[in-house]
Amino acid sequence: MSTDAIDPSAATATSQDVLARLAEVIAARRDGDPDKSYVARLFRKGTDSMLKKVGEEATEVVIAAKDGQREQIVYEMADLWFHSMIVLAQFDLTPADVLAELQRREGLSGLQEFAQRSPKT
Repeated sequence: MSTDAIDPSAATATSQDVLARLAEVIAARRDGDPDKSYVARLFRKGTDSMLKKVGEEATEVVIAAKDGQREQIVYEMADLWFHSMIVLAQFDLTPADVLAELQRREGLSGLQEFAQRSPKT
């Protein structure tokens, strides 16, 4: 197996389970000691710092994808999802809220979904 191969069998829990557990960890650490918890430190710094991290991680995903580095794309995407979940928690939202929105969109073409949310002018 090449070093760029991703092993899908490595994850045994469902994606929803993993996201729900991570959301619980974020909630538990939110008000912790910022000297001992990265999550607590991000919450202490506030929304602007959280959003900056999301932007940085998104940029790293783009760079990894442009380089075609599959393992690095997964690594950076995990960072992006993690920091995005921090932002969700900041606004008392959960991965379930995002999954519900994705489920609502299921079966719609991207063009249909976009037309439904675009204001008519």
